[in-house]
Amino acid sequence: MFSLTRVGLHSKALLRPSLARAITIPGLPQVPQPPGNIIGTVNDAYVPPPPHKLEGSIHWTSERIVSVGLVPLTLAPFLTGASTIVDSTLSALLLYHCYAGFQSCITDYIPSRTYGKYHNYANYLLLFGTGVAGYGIYDIETREGGLGKVVSKVWKA
Repeated sequence: MFSLTRVGLHSKALLRPSLARAITIPGLPQVPQPPGNIIGTVNDAYVPPPPHKLEGSIHWTSERIVSVGLVPLTLAPFLTGASTIVDSTLSALLLYHCYAGFQSCITDYIPSRTYGKYHNYANYLLLFGTGVAGYGIYDIETREGGLGKVVSKVWKA
């Protein structure tokens, strides 16, 4: 018979609240939180946030479509040769994929409820970095012949 004491878990340990602490970022001041992170009372009616097309099912669906679309676009330049349209589409989708991934990290690890204005600063910094990367991709597409040629040059070197 399987016993919890054999694997080192005791019944009292299972009833204890989690000993894990919240992740904090050193150097960033936090907004003071109410006890238990509860605002209001239990009897207050839940007010859901207003729907936003960039932060809901449409957003997640577009991220999934981009992720699935990157697979054939990554293989296309190697199998068919570098095409400007395919190369530009690959570069743009890859940039959006990275932007969406970093935006999810900012939302998860620098929440506005805890870090206040630093959440907005992180998003602005991400937007600025994405713009600089977009200009870099444009520069590579116009001067170097595209991402596929740059990768093939690096591969041969």
